[in-house]
Amino acid sequence: MYDPRFLPICKEDLDELGWDYVDVIVISADCYVDHPSFGHAVVARLFEHEGLRVAILPQPNWRDDLRDFKKLGTPRLFFCISSGMDSMVNHYTAGKRLRHDDAFTAGNKAGFRPDYATYTYAKIVKMLYPDVPLLIGGLESSLRRVTHYDYWSDRLKPSIMAETEADILVYGMGEKPLKEIVRLLKKGVPFSSLKNIPQTAVLVDKDKVPAPGKHKELGTSWEDLRLPSHEECVASKKTQIQSYNKVDIECNKMFQRRILQDVGDKTVVINPAYPPMEYGELDESFEYPYARAPHPRYKKRGDVPAFEMIKFSINTHRGCFGGCSFCAINAQQGKFIASRSRESILREVEKVVNMEGFAGTITDLGGPSANMYKMRGRDRSRCSKCARPSCCTPNICDNMNTSHRELIDLYREVRNHPKVKHLFIGSGVRYDLLLQENCDEKIRAEHEEYARDLIDYHVSGRLKVAPEHTVEAVLKLIRKPSFTLFHKFKEFFDAECERIGKKQQLIPYFISSHPGCTEADMAELALETKQLGFQLEQVQDFTPTPMTIATEMFYAEMKPDGTPLYVAKTPEQKKSQKQFFFWYIPENRPQIRATLERLKLGKISRLLLSRSAIAEGKTYSPSKEREENPEFREKDLQMRAERSVMSIVPQKSGEKGRWENSSRRERRQAEFGDKTWTPKHELRDAQRREGRRDDNRFESRRDARSPIGSGMTNGNGRSFHSDRRGNVPQGNRNSNMNKPQQKRNDSPVQFSSRRRPGR
Repeated sequence: MYDPRFLPICKEDLDELGWDYVDVIVISADCYVDHPSFGHAVVARLFEHEGLRVAILPQPNWRDDLRDFKKLGTPRLFFCISSGMDSMVNHYTAGKRLRHDDAFTAGNKAGFRPDYATYTYAKIVKMLYPDVPLLIGGLESSLRRVTHYDYWSDRLKPSIMAETEADILVYGMGEKPLKEIVRLLKKGVPFSSLKNIPQTAVLVDKDKVPAPGKHKELGTSWEDLRLPSHEECVASKKTQIQSYNKVDIECNKMFQRRILQDVGDKTVVINPAYPPMEYGELDESFEYPYARAPHPRYKKRGDVPAFEMIKFSINTHRGCFGGCSFCAINAQQGKFIASRSRESILREVEKVVNMEGFAGTITDLGGPSANMYKMRGRDRSRCSKCARPSCCTPNICDNMNTSHRELIDLYREVRNHPKVKHLFIGSGVRYDLLLQENCDEKIRAEHEEYARDLIDYHVSGRLKVAPEHTVEAVLKLIRKPSFTLFHKFKEFFDAECERIGKKQQLIPYFISSHPGCTEADMAELALETKQLGFQLEQVQDFTPTPMTIATEMFYAEMKPDGTPLYVAKTPEQKKSQKQFFFWYIPENRPQIRATLERLKLGKISRLLLSRSAIAEGKTYSPSKEREENPEFREKDLQMRAERSVMSIVPQKSGEKGRWENSSRRERRQAEFGDKTWTPKHELRDAQRREGRRDDNRFESRRDARSPIGSGMTNGNGRSFHSDRRGNVPQGNRNSNMNKPQQKRNDSPVQFSSRRRPGR
């Protein structure tokens, strides 16, 4: 039965609406989630708002007789493919291993979208409906609009326009060009004549390149930037990276040039993007009548994880002027911030707090970077001439207004809403903006006020930041600020948490195998973060995705200026770098030690892999070879003695005793130097996981009185002899049913002592 909250997705829905045709069919590789965070929903609602009849075809089956592509009939105007998340990133890890889940599919199940989804859907549409115009857009299409390196096939691919036969491509955030397309079609302009719409790309014959359009704001015609042909880029890696560098620079301009690139006997024409949206111009896209839920057809298949993550979150702005070299936001959303009005955000807050299941917590109020809301250059004329890829590095632009006042006031107004118990900021925070030095005292005071408000009220326990690396040379390639700023922010964060009496964590994100990063750089990162007390979890091996300068450096193995660059390309090289994130895992230590010995980094090996590294490392910097602390050994011995006493001596009166294995581990490590020693209970767990240990031998010790049939329980139904997850080993659970019960001491002390150490 048709649910009027949603747009139609099948023939039955069309029949209930009484429609005998549709104007536009939107095809998506994601589940249909009617929410402003899902591109297909925004596009479809925009068409509806413009007065068109629109239907959505989510995740059609491309393997059978293609009946899904036929069930909605032929659209009157055109097909629109907005494939959602990049299908190759969705399907494969950085190591090209196949993923077995899909957060944008109901039930988190993979297999409902093809590889290169836009290519696949476009080929089918053109085969079934050769005379119907085809419009493509979304992330997968936008980031393949020029010749680009494709990591998964390990080759250069031409513009997606040359391989899909699409009639037009809308790149970036497409509201403006889509409205213009609909406006012209309503006037009777043929689809084939839509050649000069900003923020679109078309494929034409070499001798039929249309005349350039005009920048309405400037009143001047578009200038042309002709790139080397696709064939020239394939022939020379240096040509390719220099060609893409021109595109990267163009993406960061307020008023761009038209880009032309030959592919065979055709030319790809990429019209310049629209100028940045003004304040409040973005509101309309967030105020369409969304159902703010997945379509009911998925109810039996399970939740859509991507929706559950953002269900109670609110987007404040688009764009990011950070300009990280591995990030495609500047090519998709642009570096100029487009902010929603305060009134629009508060209206969405009202919708969220009245949603079913809302328990008082808004999980995020932010954007690509949390604290860039309403930030822009003070002098717009300076911005119109600027082509810097980042407004933050190597230093924050003195023309950038980094005032956080609007954001501070917005946070306070939202958290004071009577139905809001908690307002958390889940987006990453740019701490370099909070530590800006080239600003006046008023702005600096606002930065501190924002940081205190953030830490005091808006951290759910963990605050995410992204230093990405610790080594200066790598940070310059990534376009990130010096790691010394992270040290400063961590000191402020820790001091503020101590002041307010909250135990909160700062969670840094790091990346390995970035072009220019070596194993020695990763060793320094591991030691630096260990000295700060981190055991890293939020890490990522570099994944070369289309239309980033880092991906082109990965492909060409050189910087844009032609300087050779080391790149970890093979799975073995990438794995060798990534292992340094997890130096604290015993299984990784032998390989890390061997790598450090090969690199002749014995001192880092000793500091990183020995237990005393944190104490000694406080006075040692790998990059500067600081002198050793002569008092280290005496302090270390004293620290060991204190730990040994703490692990044996009973606690203060009123505190529970505890079983600690640390002193024994330390004694063993002190005796054998850097050799690792693994307690028996950890060996048993490892053997059990690998299937080399038979747990049925515990059957004779189980007690049939347990609510789960065997073994004593701790009151929660968990057996003494169950594994860490509470799973009881399978076997003859009733083997003791006919045996006399043995008397046991069920006191709390006896219960605690029977548990394995370290649990």
